[in-house]
Amino acid sequence: MTMTPRTVMITGAAGNLGRAVAAAFADDGANLVLLGLRRDALERAFGAEGDARMFVPADLLDAAQLQAGVDAALGRFGRIDVLCNLAGGFRMGEPVHQTSDATWDWLLDLNARTLLHTARAVVPAMLRQGGGHIVNVAAFAARQGQAGMAAYCVAKDAVVRLTEAMAAELRDRRINVNCVLPTIIDTPENRAAMPDADPARWVAPQDLARVIRFLASDEARAVHGAALPVTGLS
Repeated sequence: MTMTPRTVMITGAAGNLGRAVAAAFADDGANLVLLGLRRDALERAFGAEGDARMFVPADLLDAAQLQAGVDAALGRFGRIDVLCNLAGGFRMGEPVHQTSDATWDWLLDLNARTLLHTARAVVPAMLRQGGGHIVNVAAFAARQGQAGMAAYCVAKDAVVRLTEAMAAELRDRRINVNCVLPTIIDTPENRAAMPDADPARWVAPQDLARVIRFLASDEARAVHGAALPVTGLS
């Protein structure tokens, strides 16, 4: 029996976590739709496109541009079985009363509005095909407000609440929606920013990728609206 490979769409694909998630799904033989802001960054991360690997350079804050990329992926592979919303970002801020509108807008746009745009573009296709899996990346910091991090905590908490709402709306349509709550991810950038920290206590991208792959698998078909902490050794 020949099984049709799943098609997995990954936002923020050129980043450290994106590369690890792409590798995890590639090991399963999946078709990959890799979204990033620039094609050259995707090419540096993955080499050339191939039969099972498609690049979609798109600004996730431009809904029309994103929709065109999703339509192109559907035209090539016919369906999107898994959506991994990895795009996001962190910025240390000021006390709440000093946090600028620019900081609020940047963090909410990058972490929450990008998710809204991908949901609008991809969920209708999943509904037409009869199901799918969506895995969002929030953060362990979403569980509690922290000094100097209000905007980031709120933005990642929005990801959790959106995950829960989507799960409630879509579970009866055979679409599983869940999210992960990582602590600090072990990346070269974080090592450079925190040279005195012990990265062995952080979350390896490959370990987080395995959790994401599990939530996108049939083994997790009974899991809806979960916000799963992934904390490494910390």
